[in-house]
Amino acid sequence: MGDHSETVEVDFDPARIRYEALLDIFWAGHDPLSKPWGTQYKAAIFYHGEAQRRLAESSRKRIEAKTGRRVSTEILPASVFYPAEGYHQKYVLQGNAGISDELRAFYPDDARFTASTAAARLNGYLGGHGTLQQLQGEIRLLGLSDRSGRALWEVVRKRDTARGNREAESMACPVR
Repeated sequence: MGDHSETVEVDFDPARIRYEALLDIFWAGHDPLSKPWGTQYKAAIFYHGEAQRRLAESSRKRIEAKTGRRVSTEILPASVFYPAEGYHQKYVLQGNAGISDELRAFYPDDARFTASTAAARLNGYLGGHGTLQQLQGEIRLLGLSDRSGRALWEVVRKRDTARGNREAESMACPVR
């Protein structure tokens, strides 16, 4: 178990988003000062090429200068990326049998399920990311039945309400 690191591979179009913007998102998404539990859970940036290495190291130095502390996030050359096994993919979504089963009808094999943008979006909403306003704009695009759409809406509405979003309490579900 300790001879690998759990990672996310990000494919991006530099014409649409700069690498520096991805670095900003990465640094904002974790505590770069915390020590890792071990190799499996270390924080790391895996770079492709010298330009990415320089930008990643520069961003790490800025955080160290800002905090006055050493950043424990490693910056390493990228190597072969191995996707996790199917049962690890879209983990939160798979824990919601109704929505997951419905999506599995469209994507019956693990590779297609894992690659599905809809599955990624649904996993994110169910995992606590995205707002009710965002969901309102795309719920009809996710390929869900009205029943599953309403179930997802309620999960996100309850979470937004618990987070103090008073507008969420009164927002009507766009699917009937």
